[in-house]
Amino acid sequence: MGDKRQDSGNGLLAQRTFFSAHSFLTPDGMYARAKVGAAVQERARVIVEPYAFVTTNTYFGRFPASYWQRWTDVGQVVIEAIVSGSGKLLIGASDSLGNDRVVARETVSEASARTVRFTAAIDRFLDGGALWLDIETGHHSLTVEDVRWLVNAPRERRPVSAVICTHNRADYCLDTLGELAADPVALAYLAAVHVTDQGDDAVESRDRFAGIKQAIGDKLYYRRQANLGGAGGFTRGMYEVIEGENGANAHVLLMDDDVKLESDTVVRLGALANCTVQPTIVGGQNLCELHPGQLFVDSDIANLPKLRAGVDRTEESLSGRSMLEENQDRRVDATHNAWWCCLIPAEVVARIGYPLPIFFQWDDVEYGLRARAAGFFTVTLPGAGVWHQDLHWKGWDDWARYFHYRNGLITAAMRGQFDSRAMTEFLAIDLAETLASMQYGMAATMIKAIEDFMRGPEVLADGGTEAVPAIRKLRAEYPETHIVPAAAAGVPADQVPIAIPAATPSMPGLVLIKRLLNQFRNAPADGAAIRAGSEHWWHVSLFRTAMITDPSQTGVRVRKLDRDLLVRLGKEGLRLLWRLRRDGDQLIHRWQAAEGQLTSKENWERLFGTR
Repeated sequence: MGDKRQDSGNGLLAQRTFFSAHSFLTPDGMYARAKVGAAVQERARVIVEPYAFVTTNTYFGRFPASYWQRWTDVGQVVIEAIVSGSGKLLIGASDSLGNDRVVARETVSEASARTVRFTAAIDRFLDGGALWLDIETGHHSLTVEDVRWLVNAPRERRPVSAVICTHNRADYCLDTLGELAADPVALAYLAAVHVTDQGDDAVESRDRFAGIKQAIGDKLYYRRQANLGGAGGFTRGMYEVIEGENGANAHVLLMDDDVKLESDTVVRLGALANCTVQPTIVGGQNLCELHPGQLFVDSDIANLPKLRAGVDRTEESLSGRSMLEENQDRRVDATHNAWWCCLIPAEVVARIGYPLPIFFQWDDVEYGLRARAAGFFTVTLPGAGVWHQDLHWKGWDDWARYFHYRNGLITAAMRGQFDSRAMTEFLAIDLAETLASMQYGMAATMIKAIEDFMRGPEVLADGGTEAVPAIRKLRAEYPETHIVPAAAAGVPADQVPIAIPAATPSMPGLVLIKRLLNQFRNAPADGAAIRAGSEHWWHVSLFRTAMITDPSQTGVRVRKLDRDLLVRLGKEGLRLLWRLRRDGDQLIHRWQAAEGQLTSKENWERLFGTR
């Protein structure tokens, strides 16, 4: 895995240049590309054949100079490489518009394990741009290995402790632990690795756990506890680090249990966090596991009035685009970073307390926004990525939507972005579109979430554990919430021709009213099959029966018009929303007044059962 040094007379290791992944099936083009000729790409070494040109102007190959210039006072980076053979090495740079330039070069001839060093200034990158290594050969081949990027070491290097929360994803969790165990440099960056196992399929039950535990050694802290969701699992690890020895000086790196880890991400996040001028939350980006060259999100921008947790989809954003074809040159800011991979300094916890006990969903958003309100920035670092399950392949109609709505409302109320009139209008339209889509279980889920939000802070007394079985039971009563095999859906052949949706209505409000009235009169056409991604409310509501492919592509959901459910859930939802409009300001006050108690160490100790 390369040189085990982190700090030396030359500085602090900020990142390494690798040429292929270690254990995950991702294209080598995410690390390096032979633009001309051929090259043999290994993990820490590339053999460039004669008359070839290899660039690391790639997702993992770039040094994010813009972010280093914006958030640190580091003025230069030293690039070291060990080379054998003959050829040229060049340090390339880009600006915020993606224009390339060369800032350093060296020609080597018949080298034998020679160390080459470059120094590149971290300047002229404020709005964007990066640095990278290019390799060019002539008559002979050139081998380049052990490429390291070093910056001036901070006066005090603060320890980083990883925290992984897991629930019945034992194999995923072990893959992450194995990636760390196999990389001595990344492992040396970590003071500890805390695993909070909240499932009944325990990580420690796997045969390979013993070997990984031995490899990580006394840095591994594995504990089991009752399922308190992601919020409870992450907070337990955070609590153990912060309340432990030297906790006031710690950095806590939170990681989901279902990610595939590039181990150098640990190095990159830890290095930047150690060099920021002020304590700063530093997060990693989310790549797609099923499409590993695709970036799911480059930065999160929350929209609380619309209950959107925050994938930035502006024109400048690269979210959803291929990192094999594009690079992120513009520096972008984030309101928060999701906890698939996110480093939090101890000062944040000392200032704002622990996360809210809201089980899962929005816990990371709320915490990031609370930290921002207290003066702490969040940085989402390009090139510090993990592969996460493709979220756009997960269906929206799921029991987790209860937590989306309930916790989104809590977050909006807590963070002062809950306008009772506007929120009620938004939810009313959302509910009407859901009913028009014949998603009666989803409508019931929304209603339950709003009801529980209106119960006030007391609903979080158990950390959310009672809500999970209750919402699963509720949704099980509605047939369209179940995914079934397409061949066994039981829909007559004449009712399932594939129907292509029309364009988005120019007057959606009037169309929505018309669709609901037609459904009330039992007027829609017989049925259709609808592809995943085409299940827009204005399209689905044209039919009495809709066989819809689930985004997971594992089966279908069969939605059927039910006039009685439409009327009952519609009346129930409108009554509830009227109460929300009437009592909204009082609810905001109750939630905000309870923040200190909900996020206190004592409350979490009660939930953990350690008091």
